[in-house]
This record gives sequence, structure tokens and C-alpha cells, in this order.
Amino acid sequence: MEVYDILLKKLMSLEIQPEERISVDKLARELGVSQTPIREALSQLEIQGLVLKVHLSGYRAASQLTRKQFDDLCELRLLLEPAAAAKAATLMSVGELDELSTLAARMEEPSPSDPRSAYNAFAQQDARFHAEIARASQNDLLREIVTQQRVHLHLFRLRFYARVTQDAIVEHAAILDAFRRRDPSGAATAMRAHIENAHARFKSVYED
Repeated sequence: MEVYDILLKKLMSLEIQPEERISVDKLARELGVSQTPIREALSQLEIQGLVLKVHLSGYRAASQLTRKQFDDLCELRLLLEPAAAAKAATLMSVGELDELSTLAARMEEPSPSDPRSAYNAFAQQDARFHAEIARASQNDLLREIVTQQRVHLHLFRLRFYARVTQDAIVEHAAILDAFRRRDPSGAATAMRAHIENAHARFKSVYED
């Protein structure tokens, strides 16, 4: 397993707790590698918003979403992503639709024996699915916002919840069906339902 994948699993499973200091030396000893691949993986995770580089202090795991941040993200997504889906339904090329369908099909493939690794991989694929829809809308600013928020990795980090993947697969299929029909209204409706359902699935984290 690559160093990046190992660290991602530790972060997503909360083996490395939110705001916990991440020791490069300790990880290098634990994984039996030099510091270089550790630093490269941490830099990649920093870009994804899962770790933070603190001046004179090294790396720390990013904070977990607060309830307000969680609700704000859902509100932002509801403003942006249904509109992006509607535009994508009419502007998406055949090649982009095929690529999106392939990505969705990959998310339906049988999971490896390690459910945590499968869950983390699904989170990354889910993020790409939404980013590709935003890109197909041909609105560069919208795509930039959707991509930079890295919503999906942060949501899936809230709690390991295997049913999330099965529910999302069904909702992705509804979005794709609207794209195949070139139906902007249907695409917006399906995307809105997907975001609202995702919000409902994860909000239980804050109600325990």
C-alpha cells in the first residue's frame, strides 16, 4: 500500500485524530520508509484539506467539521450543484458522459476485503464524480468552488458508515439518467435530492 493511502486511511478512520500533531519521524519509523515519501504524501493531503502545515510546528490533522460548517456546506452545495448539473445536462460532451458513467460503474464494483480502504476509495471517487459534473457545466468559477471545498472527503471522514455508499450509488444513477436524457430540470432535481439525502445521512453525527 502506498504511503499516501496509508495516511489517508489513518485520517479518514480517525486513527489520527482531528487536530492531532503528525510526526514525520514517527511515521517514517512506523512505515519503514524515509521521510521523503511521508512529506510528499502529507503535501498531497494538505492540498486536499485533510492536514494543515503549521509554521514551526510541522503538520496537524485538520479539524473536524462543526455542525455549523456542515450545515453551511450543505446550503452552499444546494445553491451551486443543482445549477451545475442542469448546465452539464445540456453542455456535457458524449465523452464526458461516458467518463462519468465509467466512474459511477467503478463505484459499484465489489469492495476489497478491507472495508475502510474501500470506503476511503469511494469517498475520493465520489469527490471526482461531483467535480467532473461541475467541470462539464463549463463554469470555471463554479468548478473551482466545488473542487476546493473538498466536501466529500470531509463528509466521509465524519464517520464510517458503509450504507452511505449504497445509497449514493442509487442517487448517482438518477443523476446520470437525467444526463442521458439531456434533461436539465431532472438533473437539478436529482442532484438536489442527492445532496439533501447526504446531509440527512451524516447529520446523525451531531445528534448522538
